[in-house]
Amino acid sequence: MGSGGMQIVCVALAIFGLIGAILCCALPKWRETSFVGENIVTAQTTQEGIWMTCVIQSTGQMLCKSYDSLLVLPQDLQVARALTIISIILVVFGILTLFFGAEFTTFIDNESVKSKIALTSGIILIVAGILLIIPVSWSANIVIRNFYDSLVVRKMELGACIFIGWAASVILFIAGGLICFFRPKGTDPNFSAKYYSHSNPTAPAAKNYV
Repeated sequence: MGSGGMQIVCVALAIFGLIGAILCCALPKWRETSFVGENIVTAQTTQEGIWMTCVIQSTGQMLCKSYDSLLVLPQDLQVARALTIISIILVVFGILTLFFGAEFTTFIDNESVKSKIALTSGIILIVAGILLIIPVSWSANIVIRNFYDSLVVRKMELGACIFIGWAASVILFIAGGLICFFRPKGTDPNFSAKYYSHSNPTAPAAKNYV
């Protein structure tokens, strides 16, 4: 597969990573009620996200309520709000930037410029993956630590958004790394003229029209 085909694959991977980041931001499933030990009340399940908390009754009815204030959120979820939004914006910007630096587009003809733009796009996607994996890992660490803390009565478990966030981060890392590796290789436009001049001393020197 050529670099152009690989870049198309990277675009698809980046889009999957973007979808995962959006799901992490939107779904209220960062942590869920755990039914272990003395916490055996199964009549309802509580799910917490970065924007709202939901209560699911045993009948299947779901009641969701947005947080009244940002200050009522735990610190990890406060940070998750900012970092996930920034990550989503960076992924969108990285995908748009890649279209200008990819070999399968003709927005820019200069291969050297294309190479630099593609490299920038890959770095942006890697940074977006880092910004996404930080809050999900932080939240997962707190949930696991509280789960094994005997002083914490209300036990919670890892929600689906934690695993989606991990998967999306890895996908963004892969996409960004492949883009950096398979970017267009910039060449010196005067290389052929210089080589011809040195290999054949009798040839007229190449003129540099600037």
